[in-house]
Amino acid sequence: MPESRPTPDPGPTPTPVIGRVIGRRAVLGAAAASAPAVLGLSTAAAASPGGRRKPRRLPGGGDLGPNVLVFDPFMPDIQARLDEVFRQQESAQFGTGRYALLFKPGTYQGLNAQLGFYTSIAGLGLSPDDTTINGDVTVDAGWFGGNATQNFWRSAENLALVPANGTNRWAVAQAAPFRRMHVRGGLNLAPSGYGWASGGYIADSRIEGQVAPYSQQQWYTRDSAIGSWLNGVWNMVFSGVEGAPAQSFPNPPYTTLDTTPVSREKPFLHVDGSGRFRVFLPAKRTDARGVSWGNGTPRGTSMPLSRFYVARPGDSAATLNQALAQGLHLLLTPGIYHVDRPVQVNRPGTVVLGLGYATIVPDNGVTAMRVADVDGVRLAGFLIDAGPVNSRTLLEIGPRGASRDHSADPTTVQDVFVRIGGAGAGKATTSIVVNSRHTIVDHTWIWRADHGTGVGWETNRADYGLVVNGDDVLCTGLFVEHFNKYDVQWYGRRGRTIFFQNEKAYDAPDQAAIQNGSVKGYAAYKVGEDVTEHEGWGLGSYCYYNVDPTITQHHGFSAPDRPGVRFHDLLVVSLGGNGQYEHVINETGAPTSGTSTVPSTVVSYP
Repeated sequence: MPESRPTPDPGPTPTPVIGRVIGRRAVLGAAAASAPAVLGLSTAAAASPGGRRKPRRLPGGGDLGPNVLVFDPFMPDIQARLDEVFRQQESAQFGTGRYALLFKPGTYQGLNAQLGFYTSIAGLGLSPDDTTINGDVTVDAGWFGGNATQNFWRSAENLALVPANGTNRWAVAQAAPFRRMHVRGGLNLAPSGYGWASGGYIADSRIEGQVAPYSQQQWYTRDSAIGSWLNGVWNMVFSGVEGAPAQSFPNPPYTTLDTTPVSREKPFLHVDGSGRFRVFLPAKRTDARGVSWGNGTPRGTSMPLSRFYVARPGDSAATLNQALAQGLHLLLTPGIYHVDRPVQVNRPGTVVLGLGYATIVPDNGVTAMRVADVDGVRLAGFLIDAGPVNSRTLLEIGPRGASRDHSADPTTVQDVFVRIGGAGAGKATTSIVVNSRHTIVDHTWIWRADHGTGVGWETNRADYGLVVNGDDVLCTGLFVEHFNKYDVQWYGRRGRTIFFQNEKAYDAPDQAAIQNGSVKGYAAYKVGEDVTEHEGWGLGSYCYYNVDPTITQHHGFSAPDRPGVRFHDLLVVSLGGNGQYEHVINETGAPTSGTSTVPSTVVSYP
């Protein structure tokens, strides 16, 4: 997102304070507190009778490390610990700190958990109502002058909140999910002062009062229940939401689907009656509406931590692959993981779950992770950060030509985010490739950085964001921004997208740099010419060509002209007149208008 927006009212800028956090180790699960550390065990070897050495078998369960802070209602000084983490992470947009704040079931009084970058907060019950905070989980934008457009990479999950003043503030931008939350009051999605804001995502949550986006430009809410919804700016999308406003795009800009075709909630940590960690795997729902936990224990299965390799920063790709080959799942504790070969997920039903925005960096141009064409893999809760040597791909779901039917047990990719540049020079030709059929991509932000370090038209070169080759793929909450060419390319049959947010690359040096043959610019979302069935709801693309404001983008969306390819509620916006769109989709839709920052819309196509 840009560092400024053509909308008013930025607020004051407090001076951020960088503090120090002293984490306490969390030792739970099937492994006892005296279990050996897992770090580096793949390099330890034992002599076999024949004199050859082989890797030791890796243990499951164990220590979650110093950056997982576990609280219970009887602990002293919880607020002080929360404040320490926030002081360190408040403005550390491209820092190395990663934290997970976990709350055991019970009731907590008078807390205000302010969340900075790479900080996740979550309850450890099976239901959000098992863990109640009489207080707030707050995201605001004081660190950035009241501008919330860079409040990335933070999350809240599985908690009940009773806000101190009746309304909780959650002023976020991309990659900041609000999942399995119960707010016994209202939810304000704007920063103090109602400055710029660009988010966001809510799923499987109940907000009893009003959700007030105010200045939020776009938002997606899935399988939830709300008291009411206040307003909309450009693009507010709802699927399976009880209490959602009626369909009315473009005025107000509400896109409302009664149900979500297929959904399966994100895996999450919880504790059992003995205080041991387990991982809950929610069941798949079809035609979902409302929260998954409304009638008590959610549907699904629970696994002990002993079935997970508890990875720690410094573990190699060889270690992670050895754990997977042994039949263990992966729990990535907070930190940064460098891999010199792909993490290879081959076994059906494998879970790779990150805590605290665990980050995988591929070295020497490798692909960070590959998933075989198998049933039921669940990837959730981690960030892939491109390395300085160009990777052909960063994440591959299924090999090329994958064709197996996974409708009964699809692979899910949830809160898996990609970044190219920003924290340093990074390059990747294509970020995510989905080849496996029936894959569900539920909330991702695939971002070629427009600010930070290692940023420039060729410096963090990344031509393509998401490429979908598999049939029957569903995306719910798709954010893809700033790629040098196409942001999304879709070649699979019967694909569906519910909510899409895009900005074209700001830093194109001139018209020639984005010329696509005879077409001015690459579409943000392109459906392949051979596709006969495809459908999308609530899709938006924005341009902000600030290096050369004279650039013209022919259209935001490109698709074959046939009855089975259908779009609902499309928009394009020129931000302050920095570049212009000639059409919305193909040759349809009015051009954007000067510096007005008013969307051009198409309600139905064809």
